[in-house]
Amino acid sequence: MPRSTSKPTPPAFELPGIDTLRKAFEGLAPLSELRIDPEAWARAQQHYVQNASALWNEALTQHLSPPSDRRFAHPAWQDSGSGFLAQLYLLNSRALTELAESVQAEPKTRARIRFAVQQMVDASAPSNFLALNPEAQKKALDTQGESLAKGLQLLWADVQRGKLSQTDDSAFQVGRNVATTPGSVVFENDYFQLLEYAPLTKEVHERPFLMVPPSINKYYILDLQPENSLIRYAIENGHRTFVVSWRNPDERCAHWTWDEVIEGAPIEALRVVREITGAEQVNALGFCVGGTILATALAVLAARGQRPVASLTLLTTLLDFANTGVLDIFVDENLVKARELTLGDPAKPGLLKGAELAQTFSFLRPNDLVWNYVVGNYLKGEMPPAFDLLYWNGDSTNMAGPMYCWYLRHTYLQNELKQPGKLTMCGEKVDLGRISVPTYVYGSREDHIVPWEAAYASTQLLRGPVRFVLGASGHIAGVINPASKNKRSHWLGPENHPADPQAWLQKATETPGSWWRDWAAWLGRHGGGVKPAPKAPGSRKYRPIEPAPGRYVQQKA
Repeated sequence: MPRSTSKPTPPAFELPGIDTLRKAFEGLAPLSELRIDPEAWARAQQHYVQNASALWNEALTQHLSPPSDRRFAHPAWQDSGSGFLAQLYLLNSRALTELAESVQAEPKTRARIRFAVQQMVDASAPSNFLALNPEAQKKALDTQGESLAKGLQLLWADVQRGKLSQTDDSAFQVGRNVATTPGSVVFENDYFQLLEYAPLTKEVHERPFLMVPPSINKYYILDLQPENSLIRYAIENGHRTFVVSWRNPDERCAHWTWDEVIEGAPIEALRVVREITGAEQVNALGFCVGGTILATALAVLAARGQRPVASLTLLTTLLDFANTGVLDIFVDENLVKARELTLGDPAKPGLLKGAELAQTFSFLRPNDLVWNYVVGNYLKGEMPPAFDLLYWNGDSTNMAGPMYCWYLRHTYLQNELKQPGKLTMCGEKVDLGRISVPTYVYGSREDHIVPWEAAYASTQLLRGPVRFVLGASGHIAGVINPASKNKRSHWLGPENHPADPQAWLQKATETPGSWWRDWAAWLGRHGGGVKPAPKAPGSRKYRPIEPAPGRYVQQKA
């Protein structure tokens, strides 16, 4: 047969925001059914007229206040015309936001309207358009058009890559300058590789330590650089540390189910770590979705009469999905059914592509993670700087359709994981209340993915002694807050954990610096005695397969 001469199809590149806006509007009530309270409408009109008049008077007298928004901080925006345009945009933005807040509808519809309006407001900023951006225009003149030419080159490169560049990807390589903590792959199966790290102390705790990162991202968020590596920090504190490195699913993995992953990954990892070390129990940590997966596995094992962990750490983890923050606007029965038909059909399963997940999460903070780079890359022709966190953020992973659809329906939509005996997984009726081990629950105060109140809700589900700690900042920066930097704060409160998280917060005490030290002291109390550090990774049965970080983390979506 003659060889095909057709060219490969380039990756899809969609204008930023279109897909996210479409999802936000899906399921909205017809506009004819939406109402705005007449008094709120009148107040909004009055505020707008007053503010518009004041702005016009300032412009006429040439006493225009400089825009306070950082998008308009460059001196070029201080010109009377550009400054007026920026102030008018901010005025209109406030008016639209006020109207969105005034819509009378059920809570999810109101949240979707607020989100969609905010997306349109952010997308329509004059700074996003070359014809309206005096800073980009000045740079084009100063460089004799070179910045525009460079911007077109960066745009074309992103079109070919199929995604918006947020950092200089060429500056990083997994295993070379990120994910560099020395270790070995000591076990692998279809779902994960198990990494064991070389000890950094002469003695280690008797109980080994297993980390389960989120399966929708790569594990090395916990090992970006030596100075901010939570993995290295655990090793330095004398823990024999193992980490699950998830396989990045491809088409051959599209059939994976939730039960298969629970049985084949966390349950198997716990078995292998105990077998390698000879320990009856391990200390275990789950981060974000990894925490949900780990807790589910422990509930399954509890139903089987097994208690393989001595302590549990849950970082920004949802077990009770009553409050899922802004992500709730994307989830309803229609969306879940559509996903089940297109991705979750066992006869023809599909993959949730990593690029789709990455775009959705970026548009939760569009000015920081989207439009900032549209302006810098394309309008000003500036290559984004090298930043390890954003490199990791762009190193996306896929999800097997059946697993994703099960997770979406039974947690985000129906919130059944918290209900004792409601779900059967791996052949067992699960009850999170049967996890009766000391547990360290951490939430981040500005987390937009797992609101801290939702992380706190785990304290009401687990029966063992629970320590809840609240950290500053967001979903990632709050967790990756190295003790050595002594940045940010954390809050410690009463150990009886009232049902209302605000009641806990009122009695909590702010402590300067990272929560890592508090956690390390807590984990150390559950490490057992000490013994000489192992001289070699693995065991006679589980010999090293390859050096860390291993092959699985290198797989691209």
